Amino acid sequence: MKFALYDADADVGMRFRGQVEGIGVAPHLKISNANGDVVTERNWPAEGFDHDAAIRELLTIGRDLLEGAPVVGIGHRVVHGGMNFAAPIRLDRTILAALSELIPLAPLHEPHNLAPIRTILDVAPHIPQVACFDTAFHRSQAPVAQSFALPRYLTEAGVRRYGFHGLSYEYLAGQLRTAWPELASGRVIIAHLGNGASLCAINAGRSVASTMGFTAVDGLMMGTRCGALDPGVLLYVMQEHRMDAAAIEDLIYRQSGLLGVSGISSDMRTLRASSDPRAREAIALFVYRIVREIGSLTAALGGLDGIVFSGGIGENDAATRAEVVDGCGWAGAMLDAEQNARGEGRISADASRIPVLVIRTDEERLIARQTIELLA
Repeated sequence: MKFALYDADADVGMRFRGQVEGIGVAPHLKISNANGDVVTERNWPAEGFDHDAAIRELLTIGRDLLEGAPVVGIGHRVVHGGMNFAAPIRLDRTILAALSELIPLAPLHEPHNLAPIRTILDVAPHIPQVACFDTAFHRSQAPVAQSFALPRYLTEAGVRRYGFHGLSYEYLAGQLRTAWPELASGRVIIAHLGNGASLCAINAGRSVASTMGFTAVDGLMMGTRCGALDPGVLLYVMQEHRMDAAAIEDLIYRQSGLLGVSGISSDMRTLRASSDPRAREAIALFVYRIVREIGSLTAALGGLDGIVFSGGIGENDAATRAEVVDGCGWAGAMLDAEQNARGEGRISADASRIPVLVIRTDEERLIARQTIELLA
């Protein structure tokens, strides 16, 4: 469970950031200040310490860290807003009930997103809460970009392409408007590459298409997720390997991707350091899928004016950036090796026909901004 505390002013300055990890196993809290100095660490017994208990502890600890300063509001990342929630919204029990109906669309994420909201409504109902949706940014896509070739009754039941990582893309689009306004008005592909990975085609700041679809397992190969997959594969493993829905879910979400192909790790750093040929094969497939989807999204945009890398791998792995850009030579993309090694700002060569950038994403800051704006 990740969290951050921000000032509710125009600068939205971050005061503290931390997380509670090992919930249910060995709960451990670590909080750092804006300089990165650790200010609080705490452990709890695993028994009886669930997400509800973690939230209650964080409310108490947060109050102490703020030294009596009032809490203006609490913003939450909610992965799925369905078709009805396309902007941040103030939460109450009625809205919470409506969001709970979306759990079948994101059963691995939505329950964990909603649990803290419910707890805070119970123990601190006086604090305003706001939901910020990971799908909202993509609601600007044309209907054809959101549709599957399925019978209409399934489409009307909500089976369509939603796209995810929207909070990250919205933040990055905002950074482009501030620092690279000319590029922000054009056709850009942003590569959010991490344990979860996706691409988004953006034209003049609006989402046009995304590699993720109905779920966050679609599109690119990821740390443990398979990405785009022929549906016939699922029928095959059901029939020939006797896999039920739970086993298939485990296969495509937790056993595939970099981990499944390499048989070693889901962590790109581990694979880069390995001499095992399976590690190289996994990396090559990861890069191939990115390059291929960049071609697809370029077609959706009708051209390409720039590429932006972000996310854990996109921001920190110069080798992956170099391999992806090398595969995009058809677009005239070229890297400056020294700038790519630095990994910040523009990393393309002067001779590159399109700029290639690295921008660090900050979804938490965007959530803080959206929360302040809505409550104001």
